Amino acid sequence: MPTLLRATALALLATVLSAGPVTAQPADEAPVVWGVVPAGENGRGAFTYTLDPGAEITDAVSVVNYTEKILTLRVYASDAVRSTDGGFDLLPSAGKPSDVGAWTRVEAVTVTVSPRSRVDVPFTVTVPANATPGDHAGGIVASLLANGEDGVAVDRRVGARIYARVTGTLNPSLTVVDLRATFDGSPLGVPGDVRLDYVVRNDGNLRLAGRLSARVTGLFGWGERVVTGERLTELKPGDSIRANTTVPGAWQLGWLTAEVTVTLEASGGQELTPPPAPAAGSATLWAVPWLPLVVLALLVAAAVWWWHRRRGRRRERPSPKAAHSPARASARRADSPVATAAVPPRPGPRCPGTTTV
Repeated sequence: MPTLLRATALALLATVLSAGPVTAQPADEAPVVWGVVPAGENGRGAFTYTLDPGAEITDAVSVVNYTEKILTLRVYASDAVRSTDGGFDLLPSAGKPSDVGAWTRVEAVTVTVSPRSRVDVPFTVTVPANATPGDHAGGIVASLLANGEDGVAVDRRVGARIYARVTGTLNPSLTVVDLRATFDGSPLGVPGDVRLDYVVRNDGNLRLAGRLSARVTGLFGWGERVVTGERLTELKPGDSIRANTTVPGAWQLGWLTAEVTVTLEASGGQELTPPPAPAAGSATLWAVPWLPLVVLALLVAAAVWWWHRRRGRRRERPSPKAAHSPARASARRADSPVATAAVPPRPGPRCPGTTTV
C-alpha cells in the first residue's frame, strides 16, 4: 500500500507549468533545474500578440539550463486550460491542441542545452483566416521525462505563456449564475452571516478579471450590508469558476435579498473601452428570528385572552345607571305585592247638613 500511494502521488505531480524554472530530481540523481522564458532582453513575462485573421508572426523562446549537466528536453506548443485550483495550465502532453497550440509551429522538437547555458528556439504563430475574434491562450513547453520513485515515469514541464488577440468585434462579458444564499446565525435574532455561493462565467471573447461585491438587504432596503474589494481570478473566454462570499452582520429581517456584482477588468494591463456593464446576480432567502417571534406571539395571545376575559366580566355586571332608571323602577312597582293591594278611596267634599259615618 505505501508503494501504491507514492506512485499515485508522483503521477498527480507529473504536470508542472510555471513562468520560471522548475526542479526535477529523478531517483539516485542530483536535482535538475531548467526554465522557459521569452527570448530577448526586454524582460517579457509572456508572449502577447494582437494579430489579424490570416496573419503570421515569428518569435523565439529561450530554454535555460541552470544545472551542471547536459539536458535534453522535448519542446512543443499546447493550448491553455484551467487547472483544478483555478490557475493557468496547459493540456497534458497526450492532449491534442486545437487553438493557439495548433497555430504554433516550433522548429525544434527536442533541444540539448549545455550546463549553465541557454538555447533559443524559434517558432511561428499563424492565425487561421477563420479564427474567431478575441483572446486565445496557449504556451510553449519544455518537458523532461524522468524516472521517479519506484520506477514511476514523471513528466516535468515548464512553459512560457502565449496570449494572442485576434482582431474583430470584441465582446467583454461576464455573467453570474447559480447564485445560492444561506443564512448562518442564532435563533435569538442577533445578526449572522449570509453565505453566497455562485458561478462566474466568461461568455465573451476576451480574457477578463473583475472586482466582486456582495450586498444583502431586507424589505425596502432595511439593514443593508455590503462587502467589496475581493478580486476575481482571470477567466479566459468560455471559462467558469465557482466562488463564494460571506456577508457578515446581516440582520434577521425575514425576507432578505442577496446580490453579487462583478465589475469587469481586462487582464494583462489592457483597458476596456467603453467600460462594460457589471455582471450581476441575485437570490432571496428567509432569515427569521424564530425564538423572539414565538415569545412575542405568546405575549400577544396572553394580552388578547386577558382583554376578552375582562370584557366578559363587565357584561355580566349590571350597570348602576340601569339599576336606577325610571323603567326599572316602574317594573319593580308593577311586580311588587304592595302595588296590587286595595287602596281606600279618598274622601270627597262634604255636603252641608250631612254627617259622614
